[in-house]
Amino acid sequence: MNTTVATTACEAFAEIRAEVYEGRQVMTKTSLAHLRAHAISRSLFRPGTLKAAIHRLAFVQADPIRSPARAQDLILRHRVNGYRAGDLERRYPDLDIEEDFLYAYGFLPRKVWRLLHPRQQTGLPALAKKVHDIVGKFGEMHPKDLEAHLGRQRVINAWGGYSKATTRALEDLHYRGLLRITRRENGIRIYATAPPIGELVYSPERLSKLIMVVANILAPIPEKSLYATISRFRRLGNPRAAVDQLLQMGELQKAAADGVTYLWPTSRVDRDAVPRTVRLLAPFDPLVWDRRRFEHFWGWPYRFEAYTPPAQRIRGYYAMPLLWGDLIIGWGNVRVVGGKLDVALGFVNNRPRDPAFRSELEAEIENMRAFLGMGE
Repeated sequence: MNTTVATTACEAFAEIRAEVYEGRQVMTKTSLAHLRAHAISRSLFRPGTLKAAIHRLAFVQADPIRSPARAQDLILRHRVNGYRAGDLERRYPDLDIEEDFLYAYGFLPRKVWRLLHPRQQTGLPALAKKVHDIVGKFGEMHPKDLEAHLGRQRVINAWGGYSKATTRALEDLHYRGLLRITRRENGIRIYATAPPIGELVYSPERLSKLIMVVANILAPIPEKSLYATISRFRRLGNPRAAVDQLLQMGELQKAAADGVTYLWPTSRVDRDAVPRTVRLLAPFDPLVWDRRRFEHFWGWPYRFEAYTPPAQRIRGYYAMPLLWGDLIIGWGNVRVVGGKLDVALGFVNNRPRDPAFRSELEAEIENMRAFLGMGE
């Protein structure tokens, strides 16, 4: 596999030209190499503080599986100086962020959270009203503490199993924006009444802003993927019409590569070089989140297999895409066994023989040890 990397994102993206005629943007052509460089430069920016990284990302997807750490921690470790597993949970109350559902569940700045609400203001069930009153009266509420007030009634959940009715009510109130997560205790959400949303944003404006948030996180994103992702905002208006308007206004631009149309926010292109480094990425990292783009960019299909029966897994329980320069050349399964870090790698083609790859891989494994607090 070719391991050549682009020199700079600015140079790599210089061939893209978007012109406007009579208020309509004309799509041009580009190459996968240019798009890859743009994606990497935008997403894997220079590490900074935790708060700055979250606000720049605008969304960090969460997942409870620890293999070897939760997805949110694995995503942030590449973008925050000195990040350690669990820092997000430890520092959450001081970061001006919320937990909520954007296109997946995760952490997002409060200014983005406000765009999501109100989701629904009517049809609040009687139990949810009781739960809201109790949380408002007593302040922070652990789900188990709520059971002391309302009992342990069970209801059938969306997967056909059983959930506690009080927990379902808490989740419903949280989704509506009436409760928020204040912190976690051993991974368990602690709830409190949500702050006022403030001045309501007109729905079409909310829709346009949310589209820009998603487009920025996943840029450059295939047109089909963008439409699929923003379809959940239909209650705010017509997503396709909103995208067309953003293109006409010059807020979004697009180009085609190998017959696939990509869109991204119109902005200054970062001039950082795409580094020849090795990175093990979380399965939900924004750089690899869209599987359609992944396969087009890197020429092989990646699937998250944690919920696949073991006998049917191809790459492993929690295989993490392996980025080398501007190419994803394989994957790694990382575990802590007997107090030691075990890293099992797989490659789409042959393992690179470049000495630089070997030294960068060793550095990435050492970074993983530090991130997990091993040897401290």
